[in-house]
Amino acid sequence: MYEWIKWLHLAAGIVWLGGMTLLLAALRPVAIAQLAPPERLRLMSAVMGRFFAMVWASIGSLLASGFWMFASADLSLAPRGWHAMSGLGTLMCLVFAHLWFAPFKRLRRAVAASDWPAASKALGQIHPLVLTNFALGWAAVTAVMVWR
Repeated sequence: MYEWIKWLHLAAGIVWLGGMTLLLAALRPVAIAQLAPPERLRLMSAVMGRFFAMVWASIGSLLASGFWMFASADLSLAPRGWHAMSGLGTLMCLVFAHLWFAPFKRLRRAVAASDWPAASKALGQIHPLVLTNFALGWAAVTAVMVWR
């Protein structure tokens, strides 16, 4: 059972980190280079809407599987990397919740109203939050791999 729960945990993390990699390294630079602001903002809003729904599912899976794995272990014997990953993962969830309920909500509202300056501002606020979570995610992976 433990191996399946661990697989679920890893799969959810891969979806979240992989999606951020795609957004940051591929989609965003190409959209900026090739699309006018209205098309770029509509595209980014739609893609992030789909991706962020997957992030919510990933968060649920990560929290449930992480709590299960922690509960099945003697916490005094748990590797330091587990504790670091738990703290970093919690911080990632908080950053994402802020991203979802503040700038992403403003982005969707502005795109629906064709308010391109407001949409551009909101998208500009999302980018550093995604970068932050990207760095935190890789720090969590590194912590759990290094601190055994």
